[in-house]
Amino acid sequence: MFDDIFALKLLTVMVLIFVVIIGLVALAIAVMYVTDVTQRRHTIRRNYPVIGRFRYWFEHLGEFFRQYFFAMDREEMPFNRAERAWVYRAAKNLDLNLGFGSTRDLNPPGTVLFLNSAFPTLEQDASRPSAVTIGPYCRQPYTTSAFFHISGMSYGAISRPAVLALSRGAAQAGCWLNTGEGGLSPYHLEGGCDLVFQLGTAKYGARDLNGQLSDERLKALAEQDAVKMFEIKLSQGAKPGKGGILPGEKVSAEIAAIRGIPEGHPSISPNGHPDIRSAEDLLDMIDRIRQVTGKPVGFKAVLGDKQWLHDLVDGIRARGIDRAPDFITLDSADGGTGASPQPLMDYVGLPLKESLPWLCDLLQEAGLKERIRVIASGKLVNPSMVAWAIACGADFVTSARGFMFSLGCIQAMQCHKNTCPTGVTTHDPKLQKGLDPTDKAQRVANYQRNLTYSVGLIAHACGVSEPRLLHRRHVHMALNNGLSAPLNELYPEPITLIDNDAQASSESPSSKEVNHDA
Repeated sequence: MFDDIFALKLLTVMVLIFVVIIGLVALAIAVMYVTDVTQRRHTIRRNYPVIGRFRYWFEHLGEFFRQYFFAMDREEMPFNRAERAWVYRAAKNLDLNLGFGSTRDLNPPGTVLFLNSAFPTLEQDASRPSAVTIGPYCRQPYTTSAFFHISGMSYGAISRPAVLALSRGAAQAGCWLNTGEGGLSPYHLEGGCDLVFQLGTAKYGARDLNGQLSDERLKALAEQDAVKMFEIKLSQGAKPGKGGILPGEKVSAEIAAIRGIPEGHPSISPNGHPDIRSAEDLLDMIDRIRQVTGKPVGFKAVLGDKQWLHDLVDGIRARGIDRAPDFITLDSADGGTGASPQPLMDYVGLPLKESLPWLCDLLQEAGLKERIRVIASGKLVNPSMVAWAIACGADFVTSARGFMFSLGCIQAMQCHKNTCPTGVTTHDPKLQKGLDPTDKAQRVANYQRNLTYSVGLIAHACGVSEPRLLHRRHVHMALNNGLSAPLNELYPEPITLIDNDAQASSESPSSKEVNHDA
């Protein structure tokens, strides 16, 4: 009898709960219905109340379903599944061999093909690139054998554990880490890697109280042994012609202190440097920073208009080769780690496949190719594209998104928000806790080493002993007619034309005295 009464009461409670739930659902639907038929902003919701709301939900979920279920391995943008999968395997140090053939279509125009030699290099060690010196006229030149490095990502744009992992991983791999334009944080220094300090248009980390470039701050930065070079950022691939954008929700108290801006307010950098309005101004700024710091100084830019680079070469000829930039970082129009207005990301700037050969040819023709080192950046995350960039004339390659993938990035396309699900670009502690800097540092190092090794494999297959010996004659590119042509015919390398005076001025600083106080 007691059990029956208990069961009846339990059934009654369950029925009441069910009725309440149904009532709440009905009430919610009624509220949504009234809201939809009375609002005037969304036509679909007004004409199809409640049901029309599913359109926006499906639209939001569509990008995730396409990524995992519907898109083919080599269809997605900006990076397809095959490209990401290679980075993930390299970062985890898994087997990078495949079976039964490639899924890559070799027919689309622009497809890169390397020419294997009938007599490939017999040496098995494919991870020994030669050393290159940047800034031979500086008081403290920088020499490194690594050719693959970490591109600029500011603390602020990416999280504290992400910066820590990149710094530690770079130290393990022996490559440099670019600070990005957000200033030098303790987390950049903690890993003990070589650093490139990037000077953005807002001069974060190197400006005085009035926002002007400070020689005292530059000296303090140069006193850090980890800071090896300084890079003036003119523009970046994500938004050529637009300054850095850090949303207010990502400007924490610590980031605000490092940058010298108000907490919680958007960090919007000027579109350009107010004190660099010409090629001559740029050379003046490079010379100033180099004299103050004693370290190599270069600049980063996306190529669009080309005349200013001709003016830059003319200015170098007039001033002397020792006054030239020590390096140029060339970003591609398809860069994309930073928050950016879509029109700039989609339509402004030249892609690297066009701008890199042109820049290298300009420097070669002017007799400056050995003096000014070229650093290529922009969607170069796999061995084939890194090898292509080196063959086109790049001395170094840097990547941001490749190393983000090594940290666990899943291409969620939320870098500009504070909601990154992998903790790479968010300052939400709940989302950051999944990113273990110790584990991810090892993955960063693995990715750098495996990519370096894989580029070496390509070089050996082409019959040269190391990647820096790759040239355009080693690469073909597919054409519209279904055939391919060598890069040295599509982009003929110019003959260096230097007069006697220029040749004399290009002597190594070791063979003549250089006045660093000029």
